[in-house]
Amino acid sequence: MSEEFEIKNKVAASGLINFDLTDLVPKGARKGIDLKDFLFMEMILKEKDFREKVATIDTEEYKDTYVYIYNSADAIVPLWAYFLITAKLTDVTKKIVFGNLENLEIILMHHAINSHDFSVMEGKRVLVKGCSDKLIPENAYVELVEKIQPIVKSLMFGEACSNVPILKN
Repeated sequence: MSEEFEIKNKVAASGLINFDLTDLVPKGARKGIDLKDFLFMEMILKEKDFREKVATIDTEEYKDTYVYIYNSADAIVPLWAYFLITAKLTDVTKKIVFGNLENLEIILMHHAINSHDFSVMEGKRVLVKGCSDKLIPENAYVELVEKIQPIVKSLMFGEACSNVPILKN
């Protein structure tokens, strides 16, 4: 006797919204610019030399990239130095920040979360995916909860088979 078994996706039928923060990660190359490479003996900023080095930056190398400017040298660099590099690259990059790669990712995710339309989650049960092959800054999870807490029915973290309840409205 053959019986037909219908496989049902109980998660899909539950009305649960699975949300993966990696979907918001902006696509594009990340490039760092170390100011030490623009300093005399990697220690001293000589204005004339600095301006000449900035003028030789190949802007095509930074086209449509996300750039972070940092200083790995133990040297005091005046703020206008960051201005010069930013002014040189601003028309070709997607975004420029001061800091390291982690700072850049935090800022990119901040913008992505604040500009995303979460209205589809209104009054719904939401599960935020816990595992990812991409590095998501912890701050992005904090900002996400802050953004969606007022509109969701319930919020969970993890995977459908194993999640941690966060809140119920």
